[in-house]
Amino acid sequence: MRWFLFVWLVLSPIPALAADVLRGHAISMFDSEIPRYPADFRHFDYVNPDAPKGGSLRLASQGSFDSFHPFIPKGNAVSTGAVETLLVTSADEPFTGYGLIAEQIEWPRDRSWVIFHIRPEARWHDGTPITAEDVAWSFETLVSQGNPQYRFYYGAVASVEALDAARVRFTFSESGNRELPLIVGQLPILPKHYWATRDFAATTLDPPLGSGPYQITDFEAGRFTVRQRVENYWGKDLAVRRGLNNFGAIRTVFFRDATPIRLALKAGDIDFRQENQAKAWAEDYNVAVVEKGWLKKELVEHRMPTGMQAFVMNTRREQFSDRRVREALTLAFDFEWTNRNLFNGQYTRTASYFSNSDLAAHGKPQGEELAVLEPFREEVPDSVFGDAYTPPVTDGSGWLRDNLRRANTLLKDAGWVVRDLRLVNATTGEPFRFEILLVSPAFERVTLPYVRNLKRLGIEAKVRLVDENQYINRFRQFDFDMMVWVWGQSETPGNEQYEYWSQAAADSQGSRNLAGVRDPVVDELIGLMLRSESREQLNQRTRALDRVLLWGHYVVPHWHIRADRVLYWDRFGIPKMPVRTGVMTDRWWFDAKRAAALDKNRQ
Repeated sequence: MRWFLFVWLVLSPIPALAADVLRGHAISMFDSEIPRYPADFRHFDYVNPDAPKGGSLRLASQGSFDSFHPFIPKGNAVSTGAVETLLVTSADEPFTGYGLIAEQIEWPRDRSWVIFHIRPEARWHDGTPITAEDVAWSFETLVSQGNPQYRFYYGAVASVEALDAARVRFTFSESGNRELPLIVGQLPILPKHYWATRDFAATTLDPPLGSGPYQITDFEAGRFTVRQRVENYWGKDLAVRRGLNNFGAIRTVFFRDATPIRLALKAGDIDFRQENQAKAWAEDYNVAVVEKGWLKKELVEHRMPTGMQAFVMNTRREQFSDRRVREALTLAFDFEWTNRNLFNGQYTRTASYFSNSDLAAHGKPQGEELAVLEPFREEVPDSVFGDAYTPPVTDGSGWLRDNLRRANTLLKDAGWVVRDLRLVNATTGEPFRFEILLVSPAFERVTLPYVRNLKRLGIEAKVRLVDENQYINRFRQFDFDMMVWVWGQSETPGNEQYEYWSQAAADSQGSRNLAGVRDPVVDELIGLMLRSESREQLNQRTRALDRVLLWGHYVVPHWHIRADRVLYWDRFGIPKMPVRTGVMTDRWWFDAKRAAALDKNRQ
């Protein structure tokens, strides 16, 4: 009866409002996806609500930092953990937002606007109440002065208005985009009164005022940060926070590369690492502390899309402007040899921008996917209407003659010929050469065999390894020929796809359209995807987008793994219930008994 009443309250119109307006404590992407947790829920199922508070978690990060202001396109910033949002999503649902700073949400059935009701207890760390004016100011400031992604992500917001101290309304320039109320709920909320006397456009090492469960209490620029749990945190008893953020302090030490991080982990100087290198996972942790079970080594499976990691070709460069050339460069990468010789066979080749999900294109387009693509038949390659793209395959011997032969034919058709063992433009005689930009030394061993194969085609490719700051500046300015990048994806892709692939993003420095995709068909498909009315429709329309991007040959696809590779010292409590997102240290806690037993064993 309670569940029936909850469904009736959330999905039924509010009598005092217009007949098509809904109100509730949570909002899902689609009307058919009823929120898992009712209005009176006490905590998420995947946490331990009685987890003890205290203890510490010691982490490591590769790189450096020179700012605590991650919202502007300047500096190399690190998050303080103090910024919160109107809504938070649960880890056991595809895309459902529950109120954090917002207590209630109102929206019409066509989702053309949304009103958030601010919790009266919501406070900044200085004790000042969080108001609707803070929300409106945050939106306007981030869109006008923040990172470019905010302009794309929130491009459909026509206006934002503080109706009173506790209510803020976002009005959208379109209806039917079911994601918009949810993504404005993800807006970082910043304190207007704090920034009134500071330059928002400038980097800073003065940790800005926040409202979250942690705040920076100690740091040394580029070396370490300490985030301390806020004891009087206003939201600690909320259902969406209970059982989370349990550590008393989180210390993060920054290292130049991964090797000293692994050494620090094995020595017990840090507590946790998520390993991202297959060779290290296979060979670097065959040590006594792992064999004894003191340092846990686990593969934690997840059910999330793995996105696309790849060598990205910058089509703003003339040599990459022809689709046939881009396909030829894809043929020169030998994944099978790489996986066997460098990765101990741990990886799966990525064949989709939405890999490991129902969103990935497969087979021939059918049903709604075909209907969506049909109007663009004259504007996309014929291959879009055939079998889904699959990356080139080799026998793994390292001698990919057949692939290079096909690549040579494509290059010749595109106007490139071999003269004196060099590939040159048949008209101008200009040699085909480019630079592969890297920031991680670990990628050199992957890239150099690819360079060798390119040389067999007569292409001169050079590897350029740069420091983190230079790398950040160059990708913000699209100042590269080819680079390694990862486009992460969720189960419910949305407005971020404009920043990844739209024509507008291609011309906006700092966006994630690194490939420089300028295709009106892609823009149209993103718009259709955003107007999906069911999850099945979203899947079909996203597959159409995936198919068009893949046959554009903008990238040389890499690989993925369907699990998190984690190592951690046995001093923590972890809920037994797995989550679709894999590892989630926010729900861990420091177990004093385990820690004492571990310390005794190590003496």
